[in-house]
Amino acid sequence: MNDTDAPLPPDELARRLTEVYDLVGPLYRRAQRGVEQGLTADGLSVGVRAVLTMLRRSGPMTVPQMGRAQAISRQFVQRMVNDAAALGLVESIPNPAHRRSSLIRLTAGGRDAIDDVLGREHRLLREVGSDLTDADVTACLRVLGAMLTALDHVDEG
Repeated sequence: MNDTDAPLPPDELARRLTEVYDLVGPLYRRAQRGVEQGLTADGLSVGVRAVLTMLRRSGPMTVPQMGRAQAISRQFVQRMVNDAAALGLVESIPNPAHRRSSLIRLTAGGRDAIDDVLGREHRLLREVGSDLTDADVTACLRVLGAMLTALDHVDEG
């Protein structure tokens, strides 16, 4: 094990993770603006895109499940689901596990819409850092996942 493989002392770790936070904020805001610009032609908002993506990846979910998964309020998710339903992209179906909390699922049009968006984003992401390795991405995901877990106690609003 060399010096770069040794765990960092707490103060040094805090300083280095602050560098990560300093990059994550601008990265998120730029990515969100880029997504918004790409979605304009489709008539979708970033919030509706997030709902469609969750349903595409996880299958039918309740509004509270989506809120927990994205660490956002149930009320905001409900508004995005309502917007998506108005566009014919999602529909409510009975939830065998809970009578009062319907499952939300993609319609065929919703699946087509999110597949188009994800395909466009995939083509853009192919252009990111051709020298990045699987180990680089794995380490990034591990660090960001640990940072997110450390904030589990923060109220989701």
